[in-house]
Amino acid sequence: MIVTCWSVKGGSGTTVVAAALSLLLARRCPQGAVAVDLGGDLPAALGLAEPAGPGVLDWLAAGSDVAPDALERLAVDAGAGLRLLARGAGPLPDDGGDRLLAAVAPPTGAAAVVDAGPMSGLGTAMAAGATVSLLVLRPCYLALRRALAAPLRPSAVVLIAEPGRSLDARDVEDVLGVPVRAVVPFDAGIARCVDAGLLSSRLPRPLVAALRAAA
Repeated sequence: MIVTCWSVKGGSGTTVVAAALSLLLARRCPQGAVAVDLGGDLPAALGLAEPAGPGVLDWLAAGSDVAPDALERLAVDAGAGLRLLARGAGPLPDDGGDRLLAAVAPPTGAAAVVDAGPMSGLGTAMAAGATVSLLVLRPCYLALRRALAAPLRPSAVVLIAEPGRSLDARDVEDVLGVPVRAVVPFDAGIARCVDAGLLSSRLPRPLVAALRAAA
């Protein structure tokens, strides 16, 4: 199973959702999980030091001449059954999605979670080819407008519920025609946990409760 989390605007919460989902799936899947970072912030969200070596983008840039298991050997241990493939250096390419999807496809009993960040050529390919494509969205008219114009529809939406917004999950479902799989509360405790680098060791209960259905 490959789950790709993506957004149509920066600052939507995609990285935190992807990090939490990867931790939940690592605990649930017998063979663990791998988190694939295309946005660049996943190590920090998981409370890890920034990997110093090459990453996903370096592997893509090397082309098809590298050994078949080269990408797997770049993964670092993130604890509790989770491995992390860091972003690496350079801009996101527009192509390479098919190669990357094939390379990160997990064995039976495992899962891969991709943090694709805001839409890009590579991120769109990863979302289109994933088993589950989750759009992380704030209930903002401008974000919903962009999501409606996006070149693909997600499998479902993870909605970041912000107080005072006039749009809710039903509005999002009506406009996009896909289900809202999870509603994550806008909780200061979640932000504090991420800021302190404690997400991997102390997943906040509101976040776990909200994402259990998506996981």
